[in-house]
Amino acid sequence: MSKVSHLPGRAEHQWAWQTAAACRGLGTEVFFSPEGERGKSRAMREEAAKAVCDRCPVQAPCLEHAVSVAEPYGVWGGRTVSERQPSGATDAAAA
Repeated sequence: MSKVSHLPGRAEHQWAWQTAAACRGLGTEVFFSPEGERGKSRAMREEAAKAVCDRCPVQAPCLEHAVSVAEPYGVWGGRTVSERQPSGATDAAAA
């Protein structure tokens, strides 16, 4: 039998908010851009993702999570990568 006493304790509190997310069950293609997506296609997809986030009861913890882990991809908490970056930072992926 494996010893698990050295492992951290339960961590559901760190992700439990996700069970109430409006995006739960939706495809990732709404929130994450395919390689090479630019211009109008990207803007339309991001607006669709933000519309889901706008009606989400856990938008704040989602955004908080994305910022705290420096999530490098996708729309989280109603914000794109560039919108989550501190002022003055650049988003090379969106260029």
